[in-house]
Amino acid sequence: MKVLLVDDERPALDELAFLLGRDHRVARVLTADAATAALRLLQEEQVDAVFTDIAMPGLTGLDLARVLSRFRVPPPVVFVTAHEEHAVDAFELRAVDYVLKPVRAERLAEAVRRIVEGAAGTGPGGDEQIPVERGGVTRFLNRSDILYVEAHGDYARLHTAHGSHLIRSPLTTLEEQWRDAGFVRIHRSLLVALPHVAEVRMDAGRCTVVVGAEELAVSRRHTRELRDLLVRRARPGVGKP
Repeated sequence: MKVLLVDDERPALDELAFLLGRDHRVARVLTADAATAALRLLQEEQVDAVFTDIAMPGLTGLDLARVLSRFRVPPPVVFVTAHEEHAVDAFELRAVDYVLKPVRAERLAEAVRRIVEGAAGTGPGGDEQIPVERGGVTRFLNRSDILYVEAHGDYARLHTAHGSHLIRSPLTTLEEQWRDAGFVRIHRSLLVALPHVAEVRMDAGRCTVVVGAEELAVSRRHTRELRDLLVRRARPGVGKP
């Protein structure tokens, strides 16, 4: 594939170009020393992915990603930065990956793998890594490990088998973005991951689902929709001619 690298620091740009040039999946590497230069280049060249720094004079890497998101066919974006604090912004821009400097060859190879898998059609419904912060440290959580999501105003709490994490994203946004990955609303304040639903219980007209070690209430409004979805997942041929 053909990739574009964007960084205002020449040593960092050369190092990234060297590492990607060694990857057998990368056929051509283009470089730009500013976001504006990258946009001019993209008027003439079509690329399969953009690797960009964040802290740059003028347009930042985040600004560049916002512009790229408005392209008819947006290229996948990987942020390569020395700053951990922008991980949440990268998540909101739906970046493919977030690589911290100094860049290790094996970590860069992982970013390339994610791009390739996304191009092969495993992107929207496949796994995704979610940046979460705890104690001033940003870690990455596999979306497939999330059992359910609980609304907290403009934030959402992600529950896994090993704990929970608060992220800056409203529940309605996650519902839209993660629908193809099997997340459905069961209550105005709850999303559940259908692959993790172990049981659906009905008692006196009230519905609950068992997810991990938790039993969660399903609102009457969402009960029928949830049961229909679970039946369709269990019997993929239902409803097909």
